[in-house]
Amino acid sequence: MFTSQGPSLRELAVQALSSVERGYDLLAPTFDGTPFRTPDRMLDAVEEALAQGEGSFGSGLDLCCGTGAGLGMLRRLCRDRVTGVDLSAGMLAEAARAHPEGVDLVRADALALPERLRNTYDLAVSFGAFGHFLPAQRPALFGGAHRVLRPGGVFAFPVSAPVPPRSPVWWAAAGFDAVMRVRNAVWRPPFVMYYRTFPFGPVRADLEAAGFTVETVPLTPFGLREDGTPRWRLLLARKPPSRPGR
Repeated sequence: MFTSQGPSLRELAVQALSSVERGYDLLAPTFDGTPFRTPDRMLDAVEEALAQGEGSFGSGLDLCCGTGAGLGMLRRLCRDRVTGVDLSAGMLAEAARAHPEGVDLVRADALALPERLRNTYDLAVSFGAFGHFLPAQRPALFGGAHRVLRPGGVFAFPVSAPVPPRSPVWWAAAGFDAVMRVRNAVWRPPFVMYYRTFPFGPVRADLEAAGFTVETVPLTPFGLREDGTPRWRLLLARKPPSRPGR
């Protein structure tokens, strides 16, 4: 799962005992050698779905951009400036090396985005970051995404179909979450990373409460489950257009 350029077990252990911000600062130089980087296959599927369904966009934002895996996709989809936001200075440094031109990088907490970003973007995306936010933090997270979008703008991210309890993946995720809860109960600072705290129903309700309308489209490259439903969908949370005269 890890490439030769990835972190050692010792480095992963040190990260796991750090805060989220410090942990990713430490992991940043080797992050792209881990399985935690969003796969190109997923980025390509999302880009294809957005291009077919929405066409091009004005400006774009990658929320919790990490080392910048999604920024290249945004640069192809967006006519204007692209921005990446992340809490980790180390991850942003790697993103700057990968994208030395055409991208603005902003160090900020996704739960408290800078006011200067309000009503700036036509498209916001996020990949692989939602496990770092507890359910009680979703209103602040989605409220921030809503504020930075222009009227009619879209907040897009992939969502997987529910994994049945009979699946080994379900048990692996449940086991990981249990270990993290124990770790955070006995060790400070906490490292928030959970796999089973982002269920579709409550997430959709929180997006709608933040002011979005929500739809999903299948990510067809990932195929269908046995029951005929998509394995992955792209969630499109849209900020309503401005009313005439406003």
